[in-house]
Amino acid sequence: MNDKLLFLGLLYFVQGIPYGLQSSLLPVYLRGAGQSLTRISLAKVLYFPWVLKVLWAPLVDRAGSKRCWLVSTVGGLALVCLAGATLSPEIQQGGVAGILLAMNALVSVQDVAVDGAAVRLLRGASELGLGNTAQVVGYKAGSVFAGGGLLAVIDVVGWDWTFILLSCVYGGVALFVCGVNVLDGETTRAPGEARRATRDTTRPWAIWRKVMDVPGTPWTMLYVLTYKLGEQGAITMFPLFLLDHHMTARELGLWNGVIAMGFSICGSSLGGFLLSKYSISMLMRRVFVIRTVGMVFQCSLLTVLEPSPLMKGMAVLSLSMQHVIAGLITTLTFTCMMHCTQRAEESIQLFGVVRDRRRFISVTNMQEQNLMCSVYCMLNHALTLMLFDKTL
Repeated sequence: MNDKLLFLGLLYFVQGIPYGLQSSLLPVYLRGAGQSLTRISLAKVLYFPWVLKVLWAPLVDRAGSKRCWLVSTVGGLALVCLAGATLSPEIQQGGVAGILLAMNALVSVQDVAVDGAAVRLLRGASELGLGNTAQVVGYKAGSVFAGGGLLAVIDVVGWDWTFILLSCVYGGVALFVCGVNVLDGETTRAPGEARRATRDTTRPWAIWRKVMDVPGTPWTMLYVLTYKLGEQGAITMFPLFLLDHHMTARELGLWNGVIAMGFSICGSSLGGFLLSKYSISMLMRRVFVIRTVGMVFQCSLLTVLEPSPLMKGMAVLSLSMQHVIAGLITTLTFTCMMHCTQRAEESIQLFGVVRDRRRFISVTNMQEQNLMCSVYCMLNHALTLMLFDKTL
């Protein structure tokens, strides 16, 4: 069992690295280099490969072996990072965008393969629980490593050595997957299954029609859409406002990267504990009320924020609580989506697709350059509270 958890934890760790790069490291790094908030927000369109995951998921799931897909994608990420080390982000912004787009495409394929491997490896309720813990902790640890740890040292070691380090990490994991024995019993799919998978990728609308016919799916997707519009905007943009109000990139790397993600992991764990004690509907209503109140507090901070220790402490407290609540809501939302999934036939299980709406929503997250950004996010959370009743 320990070998399975190490295998899954490492794969989810490297899967979280691109998200940490794009959501935490690059916005602060590029803002410090003088890029506008609008241009930084437009970079969210680079999450677009996650939208296309539904097209290649049948092929990855049915054609070839999971080991082959995992080694290919993780090895590809190592090569992409090596190419990224040759760029200068201040003047080669198109090249950086291409690197991020390639990383998102490879990780979206890897996600299908690692989820498929997890389904085959984990047996029983106890293993599933530990496997889900490995997913959450591994993914967020990878995000912390890229978005917090690397941000804290990138000014010292430079852009090139940062990406060389990432290339070494991906290369090491690819070698580990090559030799790990937990996949030894895996069989390669027959050619007939590969042909059926290819046909499935050419008929995505038929799959989506089946998906939308599952009871509760439209409301669940609308709920996730509305929630993530507000949540992603708040988590991404509030630290940039703090950067404009006399907080340094190193301070943000510590508080918004390492420490805040630690709070997020605590929030996710707390969500699992609370779900064993209370109903999801009651928890959702109360947590979203708290989240909306927190957004009101953040809006008020942005109107009076001054470079004083007291105001900086309040901003850090607000940032930390924001990540605790975000982690808690993530666990509750995943559970809500699992309820929806259980109503579907096995061939169109929606959880893997809907779960990744967090990347899809980022495409539409084009924020403004003033206080209206935070007001907009606050209103999104209030609207989400009203929509939630329709999802169950």
